[in-house]
Amino acid sequence: MTMQYRTLGPSGPAASVIAAGTWAIGGSWAHGWGPSDDGESLKTLQRALDCGINLIDTANVYGLGHSEELISQAIQGRRDKVYLATKVGATLDAAGEVIWNSTPAHIFQEVEGSLRRLGTDYLDLYQIHWPDATTPLADTLGAFMRLVEQGKIRHIGVCNFSLAQLQETVRHAPIATHQLRYNLLERDVETDILPFCRKHQIGVLPYGPLGHGLLAGRFQRGDTVGAEDWRSRYTLFQAGTFEKVLDLVEQLAALARRYERPVCQLAINWLISQPGITSVLTGARRPAQVEENVGALDWTLTPEDQAEIDRLVAAADLGLRLLPPDEYLEQTRQRGQS
Repeated sequence: MTMQYRTLGPSGPAASVIAAGTWAIGGSWAHGWGPSDDGESLKTLQRALDCGINLIDTANVYGLGHSEELISQAIQGRRDKVYLATKVGATLDAAGEVIWNSTPAHIFQEVEGSLRRLGTDYLDLYQIHWPDATTPLADTLGAFMRLVEQGKIRHIGVCNFSLAQLQETVRHAPIATHQLRYNLLERDVETDILPFCRKHQIGVLPYGPLGHGLLAGRFQRGDTVGAEDWRSRYTLFQAGTFEKVLDLVEQLAALARRYERPVCQLAINWLISQPGITSVLTGARRPAQVEENVGALDWTLTPEDQAEIDRLVAAADLGLRLLPPDEYLEQTRQRGQS
């Protein structure tokens, strides 16, 4: 396997097309991924680096800082080889509920914590985790620009922004990346968000490439997820839709066998091939999962098979109501999702 790299933004660094997402290894506030083993997590991160993955994405709230601390250990001696990305904006109130705070005061406080936990004096990419409806975007981005001037961050990114929010953002600051939910099943961003990012040379970092586990090909009919798992309340796992998705995954698996690949690698390969995609955020909690993810490289779906995938997805008629970001955010608050 040979890692591939793409430029982030018009003049950014070369980022690996497969990135390491670190929500699940944080432990607490992982919402259903189950307990994680720190030793195994460190081996997983180090294996990712060995495979050529240079973009590691985290957030101050993943494990309430624990994810950042693990990354600090994993990149010791290799900091200059890593494009380090973290986020700000999510915090917990007194009741343990997620709230969004992108005020300048909060940003200036939280960046110091992230720098300390990550063991670095600068962040390659600092991202607004979710839009904060109560704080003017100009104020938030003004704080980010101040951090750029101070040398504490090098590039600015946003996550989960609507088209209108992106349009406002580029009026206030240069944006390197947009992190968004995108996979074979959830494709609403194709109509407006992706074209805007391509036009403005904004790097796109999709998360959830395997449909939160469904496109990993590991779910069977009759399977359920526990009530403590946020996916139990997620659209794709609802009765009726869940069964349709499983039928679709079987068809995709048959197509993947033409390439002698598992369906998870087909899903990642498909995503990498979409116009404007820079780096796909893949989660892994074991080294073998890293190796499986990077196995999506070194081969290419034919145009005919890409068209077949589109046909299969359309024919599945999943009945998904694709939510605008603000409504999706409200559901996210209720689910306790990232």
